[in-house]
Amino acid sequence: MTMMPDPDPDPGLPKLVKLYLRQVAVGFALSGVFVGLLLGFNVANLRGLMLATQGGYIAAFMLFFFNGLVFAGVQFAISIMRMADKDDQGPKGGHRQRIRYGQPSPIRVAAGR
Repeated sequence: MTMMPDPDPDPGLPKLVKLYLRQVAVGFALSGVFVGLLLGFNVANLRGLMLATQGGYIAAFMLFFFNGLVFAGVQFAISIMRMADKDDQGPKGGHRQRIRYGQPSPIRVAAGR
């Protein structure tokens, strides 16, 4: 009689994908706060411009969306860089070796007029 392996206790998304989705949510939340503050304090008269312009809601959405992409990317990059091992003792800065250049040799060139 063969025994079946135990099922995976967490059959969901991989940890890295969960981390990415969490950081995207945080980035878009930060974008919402940022755009809310921009419009709330009327920085550079953005609120007045968006309210006075037909289709100003599209500009507000684009401001939110593109800032969300940037903030999400920065959040994810920071979280990935913080995952580095503290005890990494490997070589740092690559294997720097001096480049040896040969001695210049004179070349005769005939002067033609």
